[in-house]
Amino acid sequence: MARKRMKFGAFIAPHFPSNEHPSLAMDHDMDRVVWMEKMGFDEAWIGEHHSSGWEINGSPELFAAAVSQRTSRIKLGMGVVSLPYHNPFMVADRIRQLDHITKGRTILGMGPGSLPSDAYMIGVPTSEARDRMEEAIEPIVQLLNGEVVSKQTSWFNLQEAMLQLEPYNEEGVEITAASQVSPTGAIAAGKYGLSMLSIGATSAGGFNALAKNWEIAEETASEHGNTMNRDNWRLVGPVHIAETREKARENVRYGLEKWLNYMTTVAALPLAPPAGTDPIDYMIETGFGVIGTPDDFVAQMERLHEQSGGFGTFLNLDNHWADWAETKRSYELIGRFAIPKINKLNDLRHRSEEFLRENHPKFRGELDSAVRAKLEQYAKEKGNDQLSPDVVKFFDAKT
Repeated sequence: MARKRMKFGAFIAPHFPSNEHPSLAMDHDMDRVVWMEKMGFDEAWIGEHHSSGWEINGSPELFAAAVSQRTSRIKLGMGVVSLPYHNPFMVADRIRQLDHITKGRTILGMGPGSLPSDAYMIGVPTSEARDRMEEAIEPIVQLLNGEVVSKQTSWFNLQEAMLQLEPYNEEGVEITAASQVSPTGAIAAGKYGLSMLSIGATSAGGFNALAKNWEIAEETASEHGNTMNRDNWRLVGPVHIAETREKARENVRYGLEKWLNYMTTVAALPLAPPAGTDPIDYMIETGFGVIGTPDDFVAQMERLHEQSGGFGTFLNLDNHWADWAETKRSYELIGRFAIPKINKLNDLRHRSEEFLRENHPKFRGELDSAVRAKLEQYAKEKGNDQLSPDVVKFFDAKT
């Protein structure tokens, strides 16, 4: 059975160095999504963060609503809404409104929040974040399914809560649970029949846990009468592509050092290479990131497919390693050369080209014969002096 076509996109935290103009930075990421749509990408995911100075997108819903007016096809994922920070009813209601604003292009990603400083600033104990996420998922799913929900916990109280709007289309909003190394997201996905988003899928821990987390999701789904679908499984990892491996290495030196410093001394996610290693060599050799050519990107997808057992979408962990011109070029090279190879979009073109190559003498001979016959007929009717000497010379040389 032929493998289904993969989908591709980007996971935009964002990771903007704190010395850049913040308004321009936000515009820049919107330009990124517009460019991705032009290059044939399927999805753009936008993060929610409230501290750190780099990850300045406090509301993925606001960003998605704005960029939806500049695009027409690309889907917009909330990557992710930090559930412990929001009343579940408000989350569901905002997502339903966004579903209408984006004309059905919204995907709800849910997680516990990645920056402990965000939780600290609103008095949410980090130790309780995952429990709160689990408590919030069920009412959000129920509300988006049109149910009336009453539920009380230590931090929210829903009393006959119901949404006012039907979904934009019959399918409704796809809902995804974020998963990394721990099984929390996998359990939530299986329990409530959700899609799964594996952040940090190419890190050592995340990569090794891929197959196990999917197994946990499937087992949990079976226990609750649900079925997991690999087509709705998304893996996230960093990528930068150039025409040559040497150029790709050169490109990422633009912003890699700043990113490493941020990830190791500010951010809480363990995504940076170990100290004391050459980061570029480490990323390439371990498969943590792709810094190379379109063929290297293709090889990474095969590696992830083999390790995971199959998935539906790959999202580039957009990291601002390269400047804007080279970043645009990276997305362009993936869209023009890597994606068609992975999804075999040119197989019939190659077959057609090879057929003509194999039969070139035959078809060229038939064409020459047909043209010569017309020339001879014209000469017979009008005289040889009416023919172009260059044309006559050309066909005499082929005789």
